[in-house]
Amino acid sequence: MQRLLSRARPGRWIATVCLLPLLSGCNMVVLDPAGDVAQQQGNLVIVSTLLMLIIIVPVMALTGWFAWKYRAANTQATYKPDWDHSTQLELLIWAVPLLIIICLGAVTWVGTHLLDPYRPLARTAPGQPVGAEVKPLEVQVVALDWKWLFIYPEQGVATVNELAVPEGRPLRFRISSSSVMNSFYVPAMAGQIYAMPGMETKLHAVFNETGNYEGFSANYSGAGFSNMRFGVRSMTAEGFERWAAKARSAQTTLDRAAYLKLERPSEKVPVRRFASVETGLFDRIVNLCAEPGKMCMHDMMAIDARGGMGRAGLHNVRQLSYDKFAARGTGDTASDRYIAENCTNPELLGASLARIEDRVIDLATLTGAGLARPGGPRFRTSSNTPKPAELSQAGNMDPAS
Repeated sequence: MQRLLSRARPGRWIATVCLLPLLSGCNMVVLDPAGDVAQQQGNLVIVSTLLMLIIIVPVMALTGWFAWKYRAANTQATYKPDWDHSTQLELLIWAVPLLIIICLGAVTWVGTHLLDPYRPLARTAPGQPVGAEVKPLEVQVVALDWKWLFIYPEQGVATVNELAVPEGRPLRFRISSSSVMNSFYVPAMAGQIYAMPGMETKLHAVFNETGNYEGFSANYSGAGFSNMRFGVRSMTAEGFERWAAKARSAQTTLDRAAYLKLERPSEKVPVRRFASVETGLFDRIVNLCAEPGKMCMHDMMAIDARGGMGRAGLHNVRQLSYDKFAARGTGDTASDRYIAENCTNPELLGASLARIEDRVIDLATLTGAGLARPGGPRFRTSSNTPKPAELSQAGNMDPAS
């Protein structure tokens, strides 16, 4: 058996050596990307690696040299069992790493600010600054389960699992998610940035070469994560216009109803194109109000910030904001502003008017959890319930009034 193993080992080494040339076909896209932003990020990796090799290479070389020089067979080697200090060695050991850390800190500081994904591009390539008249192409990105939605406001089209952009034009991505956190990553274009529900992140990038590339999610998001990939096409300006014109001939519309069907979990979704997109759909997705009749998150936060819907909710906000804005209970809380009705969503306004007619509301249920009810007589709205006409009139008031 040992003879068989000894004979098999050379064969394994030969097979391994024969496979090494195949590695030449690997595409090191991170270090050889097609976009200027990704190229600068790749350069940071190279610079950082070279700086660290200043320490690693000499240490590895000296380790081998020390082992050879002070081997047992070398009787001429100097032997100092009581040696414990050398000023020269201490300076070398501490000064070189300190200089490397200073260099890495400077590179990191500059790169962090110049390559901030929220910062608009100052150049599209070395020596090619972005002119003030150049308008970036906006692409709205939504991470779905488990696919990617791309909306082009300027072209009025949308795609699923296909990102097409013109070469040489600055790109401005607005990124969000429908359910869980994902990570938008096109290695050939720029570094990854997270896509989170109820939030919007940004990324600025550019392609300097035409070609077909791949993007994917770099953050695990469930069962279909492995297939959450999309094609990326960088093309000439003329080719991009032809692509947009072809997308506009798709005879399909991406409205809220179509989006609600699209966001249902599905895997290995083929490329789809939509000829038109409902206005404001991306903002509704970010504010979690794509469903008809659902209040948008920014409306809800604005209402809460101003005291809630009507005078009934003012006492909740008063107690919570006692130590805010330097008030400390000294102001006249009777003059607090509040929102009489939300008129930004006609569907909600109509529903609220229909529900409030001939209905008595117990304001005790509006007291915030854990908050004591303020002093004063217990009141109900049976005699002061506003009529629909009054609410409609109040709904047209300035939200700050």
